[in-house]
Amino acid sequence: MKIYLLRHAEAENMSTSDHNRRLTAKGLKRTATAATVMVSLGIKPAHIYSSPRVRARQTAELVADAMDMTVELDEEVNFGFSINSVESLIRGLGVDEDVMFVGHEPSMSAVAHGLCGASVVMKKGSLARIDLINRASLRGELVWLIAPKVFDVLGA
Repeated sequence: MKIYLLRHAEAENMSTSDHNRRLTAKGLKRTATAATVMVSLGIKPAHIYSSPRVRARQTAELVADAMDMTVELDEEVNFGFSINSVESLIRGLGVDEDVMFVGHEPSMSAVAHGLCGASVVMKKGSLARIDLINRASLRGELVWLIAPKVFDVLGA
């Protein structure tokens, strides 16, 4: 199973409620570019789970639209997303069913670390791929981490 961790793209400042912060024009553009690159790389998970917060949902919907998929909103991917959340959401899925989680910091970096032991920083709009090598213990290997600037170059 491949696990993709996608941090939401750049969002508005805190002048609005945190739950309702929308992506900026830059965040929308970068996500559209990243989604195009993901499709060209053949990334198509069986499920895309997203935090219900607007900025994460918008990020997930742009990616899902490019992949001709739908987004599954789940509070488990909101703040507090954890290894336990991953375990709960992949329970019952087949070993060949890849999943993508779209959420927030610092939990995205913490989950990456928990899954593979790597110390990573998930910048806004970055995507990590972790391949599970032991599903029972939720242990995996970090295969790659794509920063938003890399998506910009690949999508140009």
